[in-house]
Amino acid sequence: MRAAVLVNGRVEDYTWLERWIGRADYIVAANGGLRHCQALGCTPHVIVGDLDSAPPELVAHYQGLGSQVERHPPAKDKTDLELAVERAIRDGATEVTLLGALGGRLDQAVANLMLLARSDWPVPVSLAEADQVAQVVRDDTTLVLDLPPGALVSALPLSQEVTGITYRGLAYPLEDGTLVRGSTRGVSNAVVEPPITVRVGRGVLMVVYQVEIDDVLGEPSRDNRDNR
Repeated sequence: MRAAVLVNGRVEDYTWLERWIGRADYIVAANGGLRHCQALGCTPHVIVGDLDSAPPELVAHYQGLGSQVERHPPAKDKTDLELAVERAIRDGATEVTLLGALGGRLDQAVANLMLLARSDWPVPVSLAEADQVAQVVRDDTTLVLDLPPGALVSALPLSQEVTGITYRGLAYPLEDGTLVRGSTRGVSNAVVEPPITVRVGRGVLMVVYQVEIDDVLGEPSRDNRDNR
């Protein structure tokens, strides 16, 4: 089951967000991310958080449409987003995509990106922004991506160093290489021969890549739309 978690970030153009939400089987609104549901005309399966940034009338509206509410106290050890991802996984998600997670507060945007690196996620967790996707590759893992020629791919080390990095299918190859945290060496590579692979021997590497939204997602489904 593909789950989408709508986050309370800044969204300037809902066109891309509609395409991403259209591929989801299950929608979770993380606190104020509920306002994106209103803009998109979609009904979340569940609303998660302390609800300090979700208007009460909007929460009541979606409860009337059948959305569940998982309310948490404001004083907690996890962000609303982290709790929302955990809920999606408990409900059976086999992959989770974070949407609307950037923009607005810088600390929240960075925390949302770093959430991908949590080591105990049992399913893939990625973050999508327009035509870009970020996901994490860690110890002894190979990421395989069928991306169009010319698509940009960047590799950003999150651990102190990432060793045993090997690229295949990219313009600037790397064979059993090492990147240290803070290095920009892995930024702005490009696909020359898909599918491409990025292998990590040891460490935590964030891979950010560009997708063709229409090709990857197809036409958005209307199954999750409400009756407004």
